[in-house]
Amino acid sequence: MTTETTLFDSYDLAGLRLPNRIAMAPMSRVRSNADGLATASMATYYAQRATAGLIITEGIQPSLIGQSNPMTPGLYTDAQVESWRQVTAATHANGGRIFAQIMHGGRISHPDTTGLQPVGPSPIAAREAMVFTPTGPQPTPVPRALDTAEVTPEALSYAAAASRAIEAGFDGVELHGANGYLIGQFLSSNANQRTDRYGGSIAGRIRFAVEAVEGAMEAIGGSRVGIRLSPGAGIWDAIEDDIPELYSALLAELAQHDLAYVHLEATTDEEVLVELRRAWPGTLIVNPSNPLSATPADRKAADHWLKLGADVISFGRAFLANPDLVERLRADLPLDEADEATYYVGGDKGYLDYSAYQHQVA
Repeated sequence: MTTETTLFDSYDLAGLRLPNRIAMAPMSRVRSNADGLATASMATYYAQRATAGLIITEGIQPSLIGQSNPMTPGLYTDAQVESWRQVTAATHANGGRIFAQIMHGGRISHPDTTGLQPVGPSPIAAREAMVFTPTGPQPTPVPRALDTAEVTPEALSYAAAASRAIEAGFDGVELHGANGYLIGQFLSSNANQRTDRYGGSIAGRIRFAVEAVEGAMEAIGGSRVGIRLSPGAGIWDAIEDDIPELYSALLAELAQHDLAYVHLEATTDEEVLVELRRAWPGTLIVNPSNPLSATPADRKAADHWLKLGADVISFGRAFLANPDLVERLRADLPLDEADEATYYVGGDKGYLDYSAYQHQVA
């Protein structure tokens, strides 16, 4: 008799033992300082959530030009590496495992934030989109298209950040290939209008993602590298007109490598995602909640995806207000709701002041 997999079973993630199959999804919280340094509050925030099988951090820029929003952390200076050591040490001291998400914003940036013109696959701005800047939201600017000779070095910026992440004590890295940032811009059929080997055909459009993954793997080993993808999400105006073919081709390329995992957001039809599960032979993390949905992922959605073949389930918003989410799910306790007004305002309110469940005795 076969026992059904549950969220609370342990899992071997490429040699890293997870005590459960619940991951904390990456979520921007803009709590770094102006120099992109991780703070003591960030160390507390992640340590509070260390009962997750795996924590994946907020997006961390691999370079100044890769920064999307103000007050987000980096991994490209020695000071930034040093600042992250307090985060990884606190998480490990509480028994956790933590991967750094490496996020290059590409065209979703602004000169007022970085002092630089953003770069992208083509000189095409995201339509009807406003990006955060130090002076408030502004329209996304037209990026400078990377020359062919510049593309590989930009892909290798993920590898450089991966090396620094390991130096800072992280257990691995996740490349942010989702939600319309630089990797997603190369995958897109409207943001990427290139005619060289990085554009046009599906084989061209997936090349940047594959180079970024291969570079990170060479730098720190495949068992420490994952990638997050959001098929068909259309976020930041990164549109894909051939979702099943595009992502099947990408996963076929990635399947030639021993990656730690692929992390899929449920941003397209379930049938397509199930087909992508079949196309990917390795560990699959699924985030059941579309980031544009008003409904966060819950236990029912998690169990559903475990039955469909996911190995690990990631939760985003549920982890913000419930640092003890694993135990709440295990005991079927109520979940608190996060205060959306405090997501990106800085400070410890709505960041460190969510508490573990307290059973009220009459």
